[in-house]
Amino acid sequence: MALFRKASDDKAAKPGLLGRLSERLGATRRALSDNVGQLLRRKRALDAGLLDELEIALITADLGVATASAVMSDIARRVSRQELGDADAVYGALREVLYEIARPCERPWPGGERPLVVLMVGINGAGKTTTIGKLASRLKGMGQSVLLAAGDTFRAAAIEQLGEWARRADVPMISQPRGADAAAVAHDALQAARARGIDTLLIDSAGRLHTQTGLMDELVKIKRTLARLEPRAPHEIILTLDGGIGQNALMQVEEFHKAVGVTGLCVTKLDGTAKGGVIFALAKRFALPLYFVGVGESAEDLRPFEARAFVDAVLPAETDRDRV
Repeated sequence: MALFRKASDDKAAKPGLLGRLSERLGATRRALSDNVGQLLRRKRALDAGLLDELEIALITADLGVATASAVMSDIARRVSRQELGDADAVYGALREVLYEIARPCERPWPGGERPLVVLMVGINGAGKTTTIGKLASRLKGMGQSVLLAAGDTFRAAAIEQLGEWARRADVPMISQPRGADAAAVAHDALQAARARGIDTLLIDSAGRLHTQTGLMDELVKIKRTLARLEPRAPHEIILTLDGGIGQNALMQVEEFHKAVGVTGLCVTKLDGTAKGGVIFALAKRFALPLYFVGVGESAEDLRPFEARAFVDAVLPAETDRDRV
């Protein structure tokens, strides 16, 4: 059973959800929907020139060249087979193609392990520690017991920052002084989680770039240390990405996956960027579970990813355009 309701469930209970999500993703919607819609509303013939302009519009919205090319190849095939007879049909087809690309990333939060050991990774500034705090709040609010581990012993004030989130969520935290061995923190935290019967252990780690060999090696050490206590641990290695970095997110996934084997993603700060189209590029290239997207500052703004709701927010159906 999934721990979190899907956005479709919330939509039935809260009619304004799509409007609020679309508002938070406004910059991406303007980059994608407005540009695509403007091209198609001209009612031009569905010729090669129009399709090329649509591809450029998708690239501009940060889908990336490879994804935009794949999308438009699909659309061009349908046009050549006369399956799409006018601009409205092309717009609808674009929505469906993007949904099919994003749909494999829509996965429920994992369960079945107790404690579920989750190692959170990412570069400095991506919102990793904040995401851990928000996730802890969600889990606690749904009756789950949660333990945080302050594994970022490298960055100044990281332990204090996570401690503040632990206080807000009213969950315990395992920590050691700054400069301590992060693997030792993870080891102690897993032992504590077992002893206390904790449902989920969320382990923070130092933000790092793939060029920081020492810190990347530290991640490998944390993973190896956890596996000594529990062969399947960590059960999830979740990479937090800043949605504003656009196509650079693809390189980060590659490098972190190469180092430790990423099992899922969280994409943050989508409310402040026009580059949210990178979600489709990530989905097309990796098809990893995208557990959450961040669209604001509050804990409630960390939302389970639902492909249909995301497409509706950034490329709304023509009948919804005036409402979002």
